[in-house]
Amino acid sequence: MLGQTGAQRLRQWIGRAAASDPDKAFIVSADDGRTISYGQLRDLTRRMAGYLRGRGIGANDRIALLSGNSIEHLATYFGVMAYGATVCTVHVEMNRNQLDNIIPLLKPRLILCEEGLGLDDILAAAEAPCLPLGAWDSRRGDGFFAQVNRCDPADAAVPAQDDDRAVILFTSGTSARPKGVVLSYRELLSNAGPTVDGFGLTAQDRIYDFRSFNWCSAQTFSAMPTLARGATLILGRKFSRSRFFEHIRRHRATVAAGNPTTIGILLNGDTPLDAPDLPTLRFMTSSSAPLLVEEWRRFEEHFGIRVAQGYGCSEIGWIAAQPGERRRLGTVGRPHGYHRLTIVDGEGHSLKAGEAGAVELGGLDDNPYRTLGDDGAIRVDCRGRMKTGDLGFLDDDGYLHLTGRAKDLIIRGGVNISPVEIDTVLMRQPEVVEVATVGVPES
Repeated sequence: MLGQTGAQRLRQWIGRAAASDPDKAFIVSADDGRTISYGQLRDLTRRMAGYLRGRGIGANDRIALLSGNSIEHLATYFGVMAYGATVCTVHVEMNRNQLDNIIPLLKPRLILCEEGLGLDDILAAAEAPCLPLGAWDSRRGDGFFAQVNRCDPADAAVPAQDDDRAVILFTSGTSARPKGVVLSYRELLSNAGPTVDGFGLTAQDRIYDFRSFNWCSAQTFSAMPTLARGATLILGRKFSRSRFFEHIRRHRATVAAGNPTTIGILLNGDTPLDAPDLPTLRFMTSSSAPLLVEEWRRFEEHFGIRVAQGYGCSEIGWIAAQPGERRRLGTVGRPHGYHRLTIVDGEGHSLKAGEAGAVELGGLDDNPYRTLGDDGAIRVDCRGRMKTGDLGFLDDDGYLHLTGRAKDLIIRGGVNISPVEIDTVLMRQPEVVEVATVGVPES
């Protein structure tokens, strides 16, 4: 359906997948086996639309979602956006000490909270009405899903357009104040297709992801692309070293998401760990932080599982990707074409292949990159093109190599040194398991 914009496009994805195979599993809970099919998702999002319309929720109205990974979390995530409102995902565990700032900042019209999180005092002080999330297949109680289930399916969407806000998500805030990143429908949905193509995902894939779906990386890898391609998401509540490979084997996952921390835990735990026979698994991903080449190689040799490292950021989504079958060690893959990524020097001039500099991109015309201001209003941080804060270079084949962060550079004798380069050298020593490099002032 050409010409669809904003929330219309998301509803079209849901409708297309449901029409193609209504009984196909969209989300499978890895922990308890509960499943929601594409047909059930279509019905549920339409019921949710009727409920939200009944509450007078409109485009750009904010609904705060305080929940860990669950079918209910993701069904609400998609339902709010398919209706045309803004879903605000908050990682409660990481942001608990900041919630008394975050909730007033959001000014939500409605707060939905998973039960048992110990947030009664914070929610009691909130101006917005609060509802327990409840269970999507339950018709008992007063929870959100119990009320949604009593609504008739309705074509009740509001006209949210490409530049309307789809998601507000928060970075971690254990010490510093978390940043509220604002993604429009255009930014969020336009990232799905290139990410699918970049990682080589298909409708037959079953993608296992345990990472928090309150953060951008999981939303833009395992949520949106899975729906856009009509694949299946195997949803883990949290990472478990003892159950990681069992979840993959039991649910026949073909792709598993990961990051350098979990790769290190799988390799370096207190007890030796071997991967069972995993005939369906094509590859595993790694993102969110640099994966040192030596650790990358050691993981692949030990477990016999290929790792495809990718690259993205909260303000943009996925920037570069590579299929696991054709992964290239030491790179984060080829950049998505629409980002028009370049490497620039200190004066902003484009550099040639092999020359290191700052990563700069911006492919959606004059797109503004937005965050929440201290008063809860939308603030434009930059427009058009932006620097990610990362340093790197493109090789002759167009693969992106990241060499560090601009703010982490160590200057010694007037020479810029990346801590990642030092880490890589140290990790080549067989007696070294983990390493971290920091700069200290010369005495």
